[in-house]
Amino acid sequence: MEKTKNMSRGGSAILEILKGTIFALVISMLLIIVFAVIIRFVNVPDSIIMPVNQVIKGVSLLIACIIALKGSTKGFIKGLIIGTVYAVLSYIVFSVLSSTLSLGITTITDLLFSAVLGAISGLIAVNIKR
Repeated sequence: MEKTKNMSRGGSAILEILKGTIFALVISMLLIIVFAVIIRFVNVPDSIIMPVNQVIKGVSLLIACIIALKGSTKGFIKGLIIGTVYAVLSYIVFSVLSSTLSLGITTITDLLFSAVLGAISGLIAVNIKR
């Protein structure tokens, strides 16, 4: 009986991580589309694009972690995993969309940034009172 409970908890954690990652990707894509429309009609300097993209990642991870992890436990670990998986999947998705694939220091920095943001978002999410 105890083994079944532990397996159920593990399965629940995997579903929370999957849910958080998918929500983060969807939210990011929507916000990036909105930002792309803004860029299309407003003269936005190139120096603004990278910081806005980082804010979009942060907002996406925070909202996704709140949705997926609210009322849960181990927010730091789950958020860290959500942020890391999100970074890898978003890299793949946006590389496919742009038809370019380049690994470099920016990619590694982005992975670390997303992992840290995910961990912080997970901590916030599990501590929100219902």
